[in-house]
Amino acid sequence: MHPILAVGELLIDFTPESVPGAEPVRFAQHPGGAPANVLAQAARLGADTALISRVGADAFGSFLIEQVARQGIATDGIVRDDRHPTTLAFVHLDAAGDRSFSFYRSDSADRMLCDADISPEAVAQASILHFGGVSLTDEPARQATLHAVELAREAGTLVSYDPNYRPALWESEALARQELRRVLPLVDILKVSEEELPLLTDTDDVAEGARRLSALGIPLVLVSRGPKGAYYQQGDLTGSCEAYPVAVVDTTGAGDAFMGAILSHLCHMDRETLVSLTPDALQEIVSFASAAGSLVCTRKGALSSMAAEAEINQLRRK
Repeated sequence: MHPILAVGELLIDFTPESVPGAEPVRFAQHPGGAPANVLAQAARLGADTALISRVGADAFGSFLIEQVARQGIATDGIVRDDRHPTTLAFVHLDAAGDRSFSFYRSDSADRMLCDADISPEAVAQASILHFGGVSLTDEPARQATLHAVELAREAGTLVSYDPNYRPALWESEALARQELRRVLPLVDILKVSEEELPLLTDTDDVAEGARRLSALGIPLVLVSRGPKGAYYQQGDLTGSCEAYPVAVVDTTGAGDAFMGAILSHLCHMDRETLVSLTPDALQEIVSFASAAGSLVCTRKGALSSMAAEAEINQLRRK
């Protein structure tokens, strides 16, 4: 039994290593993919985790499985695809450390995830099923992801969702809006960035956007706001916490670390417990997660850069 099970992309992040403006530009290979990053942070904090995904039967795929296992994430659900290559993403950083992406994914393995790859037993035995919006961009991965969510709902497994909107991966914004919104009524825990709010709610007002999402029946709505911290809503309860100031090197994986820390605290709860969290307990969880997200920004890479509990608590005491 793995309390936190994630479904979705596992890929290579190529992160710039050379000094900005230098020639030639050098990139370093790092393991990545938002669902795997979320699991890595949760595992770093002691949670039992597992990933369902597809990688190519290539050197990149071998590297990813090795790295995921090294983080303490169970890899039994990762399929090796000998017809489609591992997905590649190149990370571009600006002067502030904020990132953008170039994806090489048109015929890649993670898009080929199918219903047969989803273990009903693994979903039923998990406390939380986590997935992200990248899995909803193309078939058959979209249908496989929805199949996993349906199985989770039937089994009483909590469903966690991060839209993780990447414009370059969608045929159009209209399609993204349709598909990213379609799953919202099936979700128990939602993490959405402030930038993604208008896509899901037609407003850029954080409090109003969270209210609209909560009104869909989502028990816990989390809005990550980068250096401005985080906002949350649970029923009628709302709150916020500030980000922890750090020297930013690379923001890749910060939102995933935030979500992984959240799930590590919730993975032994059922829906009834989730909706009855006290204001103090919820504030503590979100504040802890905010510190975890801040720490990841001080390092390059994502999956292998997640913070330990002692580091997070040390930052919070400063």
